[in-house]
Amino acid sequence: MRVLGVDPGLTRCGVGVVEGVAGRPLTMIGVGVVRTPADAELGQRLVAVEQGIEQWLDEHRPECVAVERVFSQHNVRTVMGTAQASAVAMLCAARRGIPVALHTPSEVKAAVTGSGRADKAQIGAMVTRLLRLDAPPKPADAADALALAICHIWRAPAQNRLQQAVALHAATARKGRTA
Repeated sequence: MRVLGVDPGLTRCGVGVVEGVAGRPLTMIGVGVVRTPADAELGQRLVAVEQGIEQWLDEHRPECVAVERVFSQHNVRTVMGTAQASAVAMLCAARRGIPVALHTPSEVKAAVTGSGRADKAQIGAMVTRLLRLDAPPKPADAADALALAICHIWRAPAQNRLQQAVALHAATARKGRTA
């Protein structure tokens, strides 16, 4: 499975592509950051994020896009920019028919480090180890994007089985009502 991880942000939007399957060594295909100038008009910044994501989709052809689920912070302006960049990434994937998965920051941290409260340094260290890199990707947004992709690769099989079980249960329950 090839996954594009997106750590959304207006100034720095982390992107990273990881390939592999759960239980096997993973491979980093690419990592980077889509940057926009903080003094640019919002619409232009969103267009720049879109163009950057589109380039990554064109170049790496992921099977899935994993985006960090936006969570409430104290700074509403930061949350809004993050949410807008997140929506752009989801739109780019949806336009191409690529499935999108959302993962919370604590879910990603727990998957990659074993602790939902891990800090940036711990995430960078584990991403470096898991992908057998020489050094942690910089900036942290890039490492976070790789962590999102890793989390999705590891968690997607279990999530798919759970969704299938829920669907089967719902179908069985519907049959029971009609009998």
